[in-house]
Formats: sequence, C-alpha cells, structure tokens
Amino acid sequence: QVQLVESGGGSVLAGGSLTLSCAASGYDISRSCMAWFRQAPGKEREGFTVITRDGSATYADSVKGRFTISKDNTKNTLYLAMSSLKPEDTAIYTCAAGDWYDCYLGRTVYNVWGQGTQVTVSS
Repeated sequence: QVQLVESGGGSVLAGGSLTLSCAASGYDISRSCMAWFRQAPGKEREGFTVITRDGSATYADSVKGRFTISKDNTKNTLYLAMSSLKPEDTAIYTCAAGDWYDCYLGRTVYNVWGQGTQVTVSS
C-alpha cells in the first residue's frame, strides 16, 4: 500500500518550534520530489517547500530562514523543522511525493499525498 503518514503536529506558542515527520511506505522517497503544503482556514493550499531527490531545497519567502525541509532516505521519511512559529503559520500541513523531474516550488502535481496534520500557533 502506497501512503504517506504525517505526524508531529500540535499546538505551540508563537516563537516556538515543531518538527513534522512524513513516513512513506510503498514509495521510495530517495528517487522522488518531495514537498510540504499547508492550508489555513479559508485559504487555498500553499506549497511552501520542496526537496529534490538530490537533497536540494527551495522555500517560499514566508518560511525562509524559519523552516527546514530534510529527508532520511534510510528511513524513507521526510521532515519539516519549524522554528520561530507565528500565528499565521496555523494550518493543516500535508506532505506529497512525486516523480523526480520538474521538482520546483509551485508544482502541484504529485503522485501521493498524506492525510495532513494540524499545526496551531497561538499568540
């Protein structure tokens, strides 16, 4: 069964940190373009970071310098380390996996999506 399962979400005060995990099964992330998306209430889903199969990462300006995407190919797991969290970071965070080519911020076509995990940042 091909699936992505996120974990690590929760509630945190502004300025705090959280690390999300995205465990893949039935899908080899080492050969994939991986991404994190988020959707805040009343807003469209936003792709804010991607990492290529070679480990090159790109970030949206809204999270640059605060969030770090990484992966452990041996564990087939994607991570998102978030720091200096703001109330506007409150959203459902979802990971996605797709073919290795055309791996860029803004891509919306992926083969597999996780179910999402809630992150709530309070002031």
